Amino acid sequence: MQENSGPPHPYGTYPYPPPQPSWYVPVPSGARYDHLARTPAAQPWRQLVGTVVVAAGFFVVGFVVLFAGMMLGAVLGIPQPVNPEQISSDPVFGMAQLLLSLAAVLPLVFGTVALVQRRRPGTISSVAGRLRWGWMLRCAALAVLALVLGQAAQLVVLAITGERVDDFFGWAGWAYFLPALIVIVLLVPFQAAAEEYVFRGWFLQAFGAHVRNPVWSILISSAVFAGMHGYSSAGLVDVFLFGAVMGFLAVRTGGLEAPIALHVVNNMVAFGLSAASGRLDDALLQDQVPWQSLAGSLVQLGVFAVGVLYLAKKRSVSPFSG
Repeated sequence: MQENSGPPHPYGTYPYPPPQPSWYVPVPSGARYDHLARTPAAQPWRQLVGTVVVAAGFFVVGFVVLFAGMMLGAVLGIPQPVNPEQISSDPVFGMAQLLLSLAAVLPLVFGTVALVQRRRPGTISSVAGRLRWGWMLRCAALAVLALVLGQAAQLVVLAITGERVDDFFGWAGWAYFLPALIVIVLLVPFQAAAEEYVFRGWFLQAFGAHVRNPVWSILISSAVFAGMHGYSSAGLVDVFLFGAVMGFLAVRTGGLEAPIALHVVNNMVAFGLSAASGRLDDALLQDQVPWQSLAGSLVQLGVFAVGVLYLAKKRSVSPFSG
């Protein structure tokens, strides 16, 4: 006869609480980067609501940060800018405001992926469910090479067309350059990453949840990306091409590492050269871009794209989820 070992366990047959279902739904196995949002919870309303949240948040967060910066500037005694298109009369302070207003959108994107799409936030980084840091650093080294070759091509075209090359260089002194350099190093990586997570991350995957061909999501997100900049003519073409190539590389390499690497390197050099020459105001206004810059951009993007595809194949960087 079996002895009674005592009252039944409060969890029945389980010696511990039964496992609870996870909020997050799994991403499909073997999927391309732009198809990672094709989960069992991928109803169209989630992509629509999420896009509205990201788009509205992009403006609201930016406005709040810029308004807070304006209040802080008043406390610090920084005069209001004479030009209404300027953020601040102090170009370094204005650059910090602009970069922060964009960088602050990054948590919003992760939160929208988690709460609206019910996906783990890391799946917007890559098919590995996280940023592949080693791969991104290799892409960053390649980005430096591509940028140097692109700048050289632009200078050659400027010289051939009779433009003044020395207008793009100068030295404003350490008192001006050093504070700007600190802001650039601390904030540009987050600003550039935030833009990639919005335009090459969220948009590619939101469209990709219901569209098989990534071309449409790449073109639409690149057009929106270009429209968010204040450039005209050649500058808009330049930004559109950048967005299109970065979208292509995100799909082909299975993540945002390559786009983030080039975006960070490009922006750090662009802001750095402007700060060194004392022309930060011109860089922040995003006005005219010489058509000759397109030659440099084509070389830069071409070298980077070919190099990334070569390295991805050589290092067996998978474009599909495991």
